[in-house]
Amino acid sequence: MPGSIRTATVGDLDRLVDLSRDYYADDGYPHDIAVARAAFARLISDDRLGLVLVTTHADRVTGYLVITLGFSLEYGGTDAFIDEVYLEPAARGRRLGTMAFELAEEWCRSRGVRALHLEVEHDKPDAHRLYHRLGYDDNRRQLMTKRL
Repeated sequence: MPGSIRTATVGDLDRLVDLSRDYYADDGYPHDIAVARAAFARLISDDRLGLVLVTTHADRVTGYLVITLGFSLEYGGTDAFIDEVYLEPAARGRRLGTMAFELAEEWCRSRGVRALHLEVEHDKPDAHRLYHRLGYDDNRRQLMTKRL
């Protein structure tokens, strides 16, 4: 059995923060535990902002996928962003990531989302292959960010 996917609850907060810490460490990004905890808590408690899915195996949370909602003139309505997706190394290769994406897309369609975006580092060919296989295309644009 590969595991399962479900919507995160506040009871998952500690585990989500631990997993996000590992994810950020893997990619060399700074991680603030208090900020991560507050962001997960807010998103879990208000589905108007998005959705947090967790992957589980043997009743243990092994990963997560976060969707945030927005609005796009280009796409003619509500759009969504896969803000983060992370599976601990032992959970990879079991279709959990694919299952999480499928459930995320189903959730988005049920809310009238017209486009689903994600970003991926240039040096992650396995992730690029997965995302292309799932139907995501490179729009030949580069995400640029300014922290406020």
